[in-house]
Amino acid sequence: MLFSALLTSVGINLGLCAVFSLLFSVLRKQPGNADVYAPRFLAEGESQGTSRFELDRLFPSAGWVARAWSVSDDELLSVSGLDAVVFMRIFVFGFKVFSFATAVGVLLLLPFNYMGNQLSLDFTDLPNKSLESFTISNVDDGSKRLWIHFSAVYVFTVFVCYLLYAEYDHISSKRLACFNSSKPKPHQFTVLVRSIPALPGKSYSEVIESFFMEYYPSAYLSHSVVRRSSKLKGLINEADKVCRKLTHLKTLDHSQERFGRAGFLGLFGPKVDLLGHYEKKLEDIDYNVRLERSSKEVAAAFVSFKTRFGAAVALHIRQGMKPTEWTTEPSPDPDDVYWPFFSASFFKRWFCNVAVYAACAVLIVLFLIPVLIVQGLTHLEQLEIWFPFLKGVLRLEFVSEVVTGYLPSLILQMFLSLVPPTMILFSSIQGYIALSQIERSACFKVLWFMIWNIFFANVLSGSVLYRFQVFLELKNIPSMLAVAVPGQATFFIAYVVTSGWTNTASELLQLNPLFLSFFKKRFCNASSEEFDVPSIPYHREIPRLLLFGLLGVTYFFLAPLILPFIVIFYCIGYVVYRHQLVNVYAPKFETGGQFWPIVHDSTIFSLILMHLIAIGIFGLKKLSLASSLTIPLPILTLIFNSYCRRRFLPIFMAYSAESLISKDRSDQNDPSTSAFYEELKTAYQDPSLMPIPYPRNYDNSQTAPLLHTP
Repeated sequence: MLFSALLTSVGINLGLCAVFSLLFSVLRKQPGNADVYAPRFLAEGESQGTSRFELDRLFPSAGWVARAWSVSDDELLSVSGLDAVVFMRIFVFGFKVFSFATAVGVLLLLPFNYMGNQLSLDFTDLPNKSLESFTISNVDDGSKRLWIHFSAVYVFTVFVCYLLYAEYDHISSKRLACFNSSKPKPHQFTVLVRSIPALPGKSYSEVIESFFMEYYPSAYLSHSVVRRSSKLKGLINEADKVCRKLTHLKTLDHSQERFGRAGFLGLFGPKVDLLGHYEKKLEDIDYNVRLERSSKEVAAAFVSFKTRFGAAVALHIRQGMKPTEWTTEPSPDPDDVYWPFFSASFFKRWFCNVAVYAACAVLIVLFLIPVLIVQGLTHLEQLEIWFPFLKGVLRLEFVSEVVTGYLPSLILQMFLSLVPPTMILFSSIQGYIALSQIERSACFKVLWFMIWNIFFANVLSGSVLYRFQVFLELKNIPSMLAVAVPGQATFFIAYVVTSGWTNTASELLQLNPLFLSFFKKRFCNASSEEFDVPSIPYHREIPRLLLFGLLGVTYFFLAPLILPFIVIFYCIGYVVYRHQLVNVYAPKFETGGQFWPIVHDSTIFSLILMHLIAIGIFGLKKLSLASSLTIPLPILTLIFNSYCRRRFLPIFMAYSAESLISKDRSDQNDPSTSAFYEELKTAYQDPSLMPIPYPRNYDNSQTAPLLHTP
């Protein structure tokens, strides 16, 4: 890629960022868009300004930037939880790492790369220069200057490991502090018990009661047996939607507005009295709900104890003589429970896991198709061979710059946008019992998918060494990476600008929710009160941040030109997502910072990958001594990682007896503990079996039992 093509890509994306920011600053001021740009405030009943016209609404402003910047970690913790604080610490960590890397790479390594003569480039015309002149590939073989790169790799590794240790320690302390200051929560006192043995003449509820009263007489409190209620839950959700529509229809002033079409989205089907239509529909749902209320029990239950320590003992000690019976696992918070897979058999869960792994493998292979298309766009001569009729157009300077500098990363990003929802779908059918478990599993899947299909697939498909057999000999991997990785530096710079800058700016605009809100209000007669507060998709955003971290670490000494673009991305993301977490997103679950170990492990992987490339590149550059002296670096990094895992990871796995007993003792002096125990007895009742909070304005004697049956 030419330097001018990079400038074209940067210009296009800067323009898009400016347009998105200006549009956002205007749209957010419109009262009708409050459900898109400030749903948290609406849900909490806070006013979003007056409805009268004000001229200021038509002009963009940057006041939201200052407000987002001024939010402290403690304020963010209070409104969005520790997971949001950990998410923002990724931006802080990335900014620290790559600010240091930029200082070293741009001010020290980049001039040495540019002054090399290995590629025999003419430096008099900078805009038409290949960006490879700024990479280590341009340094002469055997040059003494390569020792500067060698030293930079060591210094950078030490700096990153220091920051990793400091962040792990900081977040671990935050996790313990949050636990020590927290009020009693149901999941702290509860364990999930599966594989409950069936006894003749007894229900599962009676079996659980007798077992835990016998073996935990002083600690056992209550239990809630899981039932097969997936169909019932769907009916309840449908009833809730119908009641909302009825409530809205009864608030309309004109009776003519109550008539509409009963088909899809109100656009098809015969025209009917919607009030009578929805009342009849609610009666039918009520009848089906009554039939489903007698659903069978499942051999699983949430068992609650009087103390946190009692729950921890039951969790970590095998309960029955048979290892396959009375199995226990940590209980999620009641709002975090994912109910559908409780009734799934062992074979179904096993089969779904196998199917998911097979589907992930197929998806990885299929994704190579857009990768190959993207790589073809980066080489004009290859496009001219494939499409000879476009030869004249492709030779136009501006067209060639757009095709090679902007279009490849845009196409790749369009295909990549389909991956996170697909991985969420895959994780949801693997048998997890918590939304947070599904999110973390999808986060792992998306991360490794992106590392393989965005980084390795692009690197290898752009190299003549794209042969899978090279992986059969481990000694060939460093040299293979040393040849392939530097050649794709220019593509990844454009990818950071497109996927990083522009996508982060578009996050502000919330295009999909904006169009959906407009469509519902315009065509579906939805009221302004009918909206859901979204939660931040960690499974999509965290892997994206870690991929940029991988690119920055890997190309630190290979192509330092990428580093300033990554620093700018972390700065933009810090302001944007701090604003979104306060105004838009509300947490649906809380893991207590358990996403940070993923960040730590990904960074360690990035460092080791950089070391392997350094071993290969110094060997190819005929500096064998530097290559040999780099070999201890990945070993020392793995030792450091092992120490961190032993030092910090147990804090994220479970709380200590000291912490649990201290909290239990402090609860003894709390007068609200007895009320909490009463709430705990019904906390894990399936929502589809509990009374449903329907809108107050709806009253129909025919469906009243549906609304109040426990």
